[in-house]
Amino acid sequence: MEIKRDGAGSPVDWALAVSTGQRLVRGGPNVPIAEAEAAVRELREITDVAEGHVRLQTGLGAGLPLPPGEVVDRPGWIKAAAEGLAVLTEGALPRAYSGPLGSVMAGSAGVQAGMVLAFLGSRVLGQYDPFNDGGRLLLVAPNIIGAQRALDVPARDFRMWVALHECTHRLQFTAVPWLREYFAGEVKKFLSGMDDTAASALNRLPEVIKQARRRSLDNSGTSTGPVALMELLQSAEQRETFDRLISLSTLLEGHADFVMDDVGPAVVPTVDVIRRRFTERRRGGGLLDRVLRTLLGVDAKVKQYAAGAAFTKHIVDAAGMDGFNTVWTSPETLPRRAEITDPEAWLRRVRP
Repeated sequence: MEIKRDGAGSPVDWALAVSTGQRLVRGGPNVPIAEAEAAVRELREITDVAEGHVRLQTGLGAGLPLPPGEVVDRPGWIKAAAEGLAVLTEGALPRAYSGPLGSVMAGSAGVQAGMVLAFLGSRVLGQYDPFNDGGRLLLVAPNIIGAQRALDVPARDFRMWVALHECTHRLQFTAVPWLREYFAGEVKKFLSGMDDTAASALNRLPEVIKQARRRSLDNSGTSTGPVALMELLQSAEQRETFDRLISLSTLLEGHADFVMDDVGPAVVPTVDVIRRRFTERRRGGGLLDRVLRTLLGVDAKVKQYAAGAAFTKHIVDAAGMDGFNTVWTSPETLPRRAEITDPEAWLRRVRP
């Protein structure tokens, strides 16, 4: 897909987001050419092997074609991510204002999006994008090499481990035929109400501030930070959609994390070491990095991995992998947000 520079009425100039992100993203680690070429070759070959293991482990995807993965650098990931976001949000975001003001605002949004993409572009190891060109599995070579070096773990094991996660995501969307359209529909439903939500929030700003203060003083485990503030600004209808998106994304990420670890030492002999060091690395970083991760919701996403993996493990232990796969039957069998932390409630509702 090629992003149109005029934005076709989009409130975000995605072409400017790409150029901004590619200009700002940091360079990758210094790698000798021969080593880099060998890593790229291995990453290209490894996705077929990884997805074979995932299919055996999950019982999903038998007989489906096995398209190769793509290996990209940081600027390549930024371009692909912007293309996927443009497709996903097309017709859902409020249309840009006409005339010069609209161009200025779309450009400003494009620059901001590019800054976020630049930050993430030096951190993302891989991604499956179901919305771009019929689905693309991307492995970001410099980030995988850099993370593997930082963790001081075997290169082949780490590359396989990352590929297992991303291949699980690809299988979720290719083996569950309704999932792509359902996810896109929920995102568009959520985004299409943003204008009304903003207007409503202004009308009830004092109430929102009071609720935010109460939450900041709440020690009962109530969510805080950007996600909690976003929820305070939502209408009741939009909050229901947001809950469905949160529970679905938590399930998808947690299921992938569970599978990548559960495939086992026969495939990734150092899986326990990799998981321990990787989890420690997720919590690390300097002050600026931690602030940015919080503002961008990255820390909230890290918590999703753990909650989703715990939900998946509980269901697999209680009902087996076939029992867990009931989640993919229809949108009605997906776990609700409250059920992510109470998997027995999901079992009672879906498998009485």
